[in-house]
Amino acid sequence: MKQDYFSANNIKHIDYKDIEILKKFLNPNGKIMNHRRTGVTAGNQRKLSAAVKHARFLGLLPFVAK
Repeated sequence: MKQDYFSANNIKHIDYKDIEILKKFLNPNGKIMNHRRTGVTAGNQRKLSAAVKHARFLGLLPFVAK
């Protein structure tokens, strides 16, 4: 089983402004990958999806890839 990326790197708060980390959890089409694929815990997956949605709304991440 994969280890949670955020616990492994001691990241307590998933920040919507940290685009490089958020991009790791998006597939090439720009969709958020599920927690089974990424190995993120369910709680962190919810925080991750909220951060991605916030970043999309502010224009930091695209809604779909070209």
